[in-house]
Amino acid sequence: MSSYNRVTLIGNLTRQPELRKTKTGAAVTELGIALNRAWTAEDGERHEETTFVDVTVWGRTAENAAKYLSKGRSVLVEGRLQMDSWQDKETGRDRTRLKVVAESLQFLGAHQGGGSAEGGSREDSGERRERNEPSERNERRDGEQRSGERRDGERREGDRRQTARDRRYEAA
Repeated sequence: MSSYNRVTLIGNLTRQPELRKTKTGAAVTELGIALNRAWTAEDGERHEETTFVDVTVWGRTAENAAKYLSKGRSVLVEGRLQMDSWQDKETGRDRTRLKVVAESLQFLGAHQGGGSAEGGSREDSGERRERNEPSERNERRDGEQRSGERRDGERREGDRRQTARDRRYEAA
């Protein structure tokens, strides 16, 4: 049977990221993220719940996380779940912990205490860049070419459509 192991989380960092290096020189950073959930029960009472998740980040992303992130900063994490197992040194019991191994990390905004090295506002985050810089596929939707001209020779200007013939007439 197939399986799908994918996680997407948005939360706030609970501690300052610390960069470590493995014996082979690979960069690794451990993050703690708090995920908040609020809901109203049927009786009208408001409830809040916080879930704490450990995230492991590797490579260049780990270096950037340690350099630019700080406690309280909002992040979007995409990755996979992984089970860690170890034996407790004090009790000798087997222990397990579920964590997220990040495959991508996006810095969403400055923490509430002030700015950041990236400019710090939600408008400066990658979230805005994705929204304002459409992919090549989106640029060419509806048969439009890069020049803004349609395959049938029409050009859109405001609410008025101009054909190639109209443009030739105006140019003359």
